[in-house]
Amino acid sequence: MDADAFNDAADDGPTPLLPMLMAADLQDNLLVAANDLERLQRLLSDATQTLMGHFHGASTQMNQLLRQAAHHPEIDEHQLHEAMQHLAGAVTALQFQDMSSQLIVHMLHRLHHCADRLARDVMGDDEDGSVVVEPAPLRPSPVTQDEMDAGSIELF
Repeated sequence: MDADAFNDAADDGPTPLLPMLMAADLQDNLLVAANDLERLQRLLSDATQTLMGHFHGASTQMNQLLRQAAHHPEIDEHQLHEAMQHLAGAVTALQFQDMSSQLIVHMLHRLHHCADRLARDVMGDDEDGSVVVEPAPLRPSPVTQDEMDAGSIELF
């Protein structure tokens, strides 16, 4: 191939197949990220079960303290402190789970929107002639807090 023929071929730009393959690869990566987020959501659900253990532990301790209070005018301060720690851990975990779930759902909508738009804009219509694009979230993020500790708990 002479230099003029090479330059003419280079001016034609990339073949249409390359952008389509890149778009398909990007769409696959977006969907893999969405699947990972869904798995994270399931892990958070499991963590919620731990939260329920904290509530159960606090409830058990409080019931013991109530039974003791009926027979003794003094309540064991250590047990009361332990019960309060269970409750603080449970409330913190509940708020963390709620914020995390909101963020995951938001990111899932954004990822699906990007994957759908990519499919529509690069690959064209689907078999029946219409591509459904999930709408993008209206707000940038439903959660503004980026840390959670026991001192930041607000009871609802």
